[in-house]
Amino acid sequence: MPLRERVAGVVETTWFQNTVIALILINGIILGLETVPELREAHGDLLRGISRMFLMLFIVEMTLRVYVKRLSFFRNPWSVFDLAIVLLALVPTLGPFTVMRVLRVLRVLWLLSAIPSLRRVVAGVLKAFPGMASIGVLLVLLMYVSGVISTLLFQETDPVHFGDLGSSLFSLFQVMTGDSWADVIARPIMEEHPLAWIFFVAFILLSTFIVLNWFIAVAVDAFENVHLDTGYEHQADASRQRILNEIQQIQAQNAQLHTELAELRAQLRTAPQTDPDATGADSGTTVPPTDTPNPGRPGE
Repeated sequence: MPLRERVAGVVETTWFQNTVIALILINGIILGLETVPELREAHGDLLRGISRMFLMLFIVEMTLRVYVKRLSFFRNPWSVFDLAIVLLALVPTLGPFTVMRVLRVLRVLWLLSAIPSLRRVVAGVLKAFPGMASIGVLLVLLMYVSGVISTLLFQETDPVHFGDLGSSLFSLFQVMTGDSWADVIARPIMEEHPLAWIFFVAFILLSTFIVLNWFIAVAVDAFENVHLDTGYEHQADASRQRILNEIQQIQAQNAQLHTELAELRAQLRTAPQTDPDATGADSGTTVPPTDTPNPGRPGE
């Protein structure tokens, strides 16, 4: 078996992938421990040494994957994502690149590509992004129109929250999130404008209970589509694997037939050539007599 196939047999096994996931989790814990001042002062060198050791293991794992996949490695977006994180980890953290130390925590994001369920979640979010973007535009329009209306209505009553368009938009965002909007924003205005509750209730119904639920609906639909696509991919992979197995069996049978034919040809070439007369005598067959003239006495 070639070396590349043997390496692929190791890299693509479940235990190898689970080991990589465990290393990513442990590395994330080490990075978190480096943020504790007491531990950093007492065991800073040890923690940094362990972090470098994990980085070397990740480089070895990435090198093996590139060796196995070759050019197909760069066609997989998740593989390119892993490679980018490794390259960022190799950037020096001295001088003008000191801020790059913060990017070391991105190694934890390797879990997104290492765990299939997380990959499906990210794929669902990306697939739902166009629909969410459309709903986001609708929400921005709703916020802008409501901000202009609230500024014109409540500017004099509550200049702190609705004195200008920016303050109104921030206050409406607070109302949309439900953060103390009734006691801090709505009730003081309703003391002078008793019908102001109509505006706030309509805004909450449109922004929170309708638009935000649209976001959830689009996300759920995208996740269901990703689940169906994943099921189809598994079925296609199973069909391809079954076809490949059948092709391999046919090839093995064909090779066996070629071997048997070659052996038969060799036996025919090495078999001794036999005389047909001798073969007939040995087999007990009698040769019929031939009528020959008798050279006896003349005249008889």
